[in-house]
Amino acid sequence: MKAVLCKSLDGPDGLEVGELPQPEPGAGEVAIRVAAVSLNFLDTLLLRGKYQTRPELPFSPGGEVAGTVSRLGPGVQGISLGQRVVGYIGFNGCRETVVASADKVVPLPAGIPDDAAAAIPIAYGTAIHGLEDRGRLRAGETVLVLGATGGAGLAAVEVAVRLGARVVAAGSSDEKLKICAERGAAELLNLSRADVKAAVRAIADGNGPNVIYDCIGGPYAEPALRGIAWDGRYLVVGFAAGEIPKIPLNLLLLKGCELAGVFWGRHVKQDPAAFREQMRRVLEWYSKGEVHPHIDHIFPLAQTAEAIRMMENRKIKGKVIVKP
Repeated sequence: MKAVLCKSLDGPDGLEVGELPQPEPGAGEVAIRVAAVSLNFLDTLLLRGKYQTRPELPFSPGGEVAGTVSRLGPGVQGISLGQRVVGYIGFNGCRETVVASADKVVPLPAGIPDDAAAAIPIAYGTAIHGLEDRGRLRAGETVLVLGATGGAGLAAVEVAVRLGARVVAAGSSDEKLKICAERGAAELLNLSRADVKAAVRAIADGNGPNVIYDCIGGPYAEPALRGIAWDGRYLVVGFAAGEIPKIPLNLLLLKGCELAGVFWGRHVKQDPAAFREQMRRVLEWYSKGEVHPHIDHIFPLAQTAEAIRMMENRKIKGKVIVKP
């Protein structure tokens, strides 16, 4: 089978298209013939050895896939041969066939396209886990999404709106932020020309946001935290701006607020049943037209390196799909 392989930790320059034998699922696993794989910002970090996990070389980018079950390993129940599914695998998705743990695979309802399904698990899973489990978001509260125009941020905008929040979407491009307004954001904040602390503090009639969902970190984190509402929850999701900020802990005391990490991959490993239920909910929302992943580009397998370069160069709004 064809696969995109990372042979060296040089980003997209380390990728090659090669051949691998068909994988065999082990106990509790399924093989999936991949119809679509979604790329995420974390793939750019994996390919440079900068993510918190470092797969052994060679590996493939792509942590979430949609396709058809082609083989079942021993002991698998509740999943059938030929069934359309979506699954979270962490990496190795850019291949014609992948193996996934059956407890991280969810059947796809009829009518949900493979491209959209593949774009759901990581971004929407992180959003619902972060906002509900870690942020304890309540209907009527205000959410600020930092980095709202990427795949993770757009998903957070949609999920927060679906949960009854008022959403302020923050990014660095007016053009990209228009997509957030289309997804239900009540207010747009261009970080490139704002005094971040003052702008965040002015949200909600000067009270600040109840929840901050931070996908970017960097120089925006501390001033945003300084503007959070009393009893607010600051959710650490990622560091797309590149720099991991150092937060003065006295701010937590002065604001009576919380700083919470959102490590969705660990959440899935710790509680796969919760993952499957959250995926079921998001897929139901999609079926009802209440959420809809924004797919910016679709690439064939051979152009995976080009897709990664576009993500590194911040040329993507929403999600990127690769079709083996």
